[in-house]
Amino acid sequence: MTDKQRYFIELAYDGTKYHGWQIQQNAVSVQELLNKALATILRQPIETIGCGRTDTGVHAREFFAHFDLEVNNPLAMDDSQQAEESKSTDHGLSTIDYGLKVRGLNSLLPPDIAIKNIIQVHEDAHARFDATRRSYQYHIHFHKDPFLHGYSWMVRDVPNIMLMNQAAAIIMEYTDFSCFSKSNTQVKTNNCKITRAEWIKTDQGIVFHISADRFLRNMVRAIVGTLMMVGKHEIESEAVRAIIESKNRSNAGTSVPACGLYLTEVKYPFLVSSS
Repeated sequence: MTDKQRYFIELAYDGTKYHGWQIQQNAVSVQELLNKALATILRQPIETIGCGRTDTGVHAREFFAHFDLEVNNPLAMDDSQQAEESKSTDHGLSTIDYGLKVRGLNSLLPPDIAIKNIIQVHEDAHARFDATRRSYQYHIHFHKDPFLHGYSWMVRDVPNIMLMNQAAAIIMEYTDFSCFSKSNTQVKTNNCKITRAEWIKTDQGIVFHISADRFLRNMVRAIVGTLMMVGKHEIESEAVRAIIESKNRSNAGTSVPACGLYLTEVKYPFLVSSS
């Protein structure tokens, strides 16, 4: 029998002031502040593991991490009887109202990081490896707006969204996206299964929606940069095939600014989001 209980924590954050999710030397990250807040509330060292890593300046409307808590911790967040009654038969999951802990964490964290929920899960549940789908949005607007500054990329000329959607459909035909990945990322594979890739017009501009089982470092911003080349008539839609098949990052478009990128959804087979 394990002496620790695992929890998922759901949060959202404005990434403007942070050097991404993951702890880094000489830079403030979301993970660093979350670990400190959890350690303060629970009175023991806490190390979280995130569902992925967002780059500097990227936002997250939904993000999950997991952490382990000593079972004998007097501040343990579960009532054993309630946990047993709430436990899922299939997945050993219990969802309990940890409102006090959530409020306590939110009082310690800055306004641009918000805790949404804390969920007791099976001891083997993993925030990164158990995620089956991740979704991102990239926001673009075309007129100066102080309320969109830092949260959307302002572009002067409106691109051809029909051509960009044609190119996005081509991207979905492939699985190896080496051409859109940062170099030397030390991942085992550059294969991803994209299930959605489309541009949608909004009142403020356009938004790119993309979902996949996993993403490579810098992948979404490189895809958007490449699709914008299509939309600005710099390359044909079909040229995207050659770019992908080249597996060469230098052939793809430049990475667009981080401010317009949002992680919007992370799906697990055993978890229902509170959002």
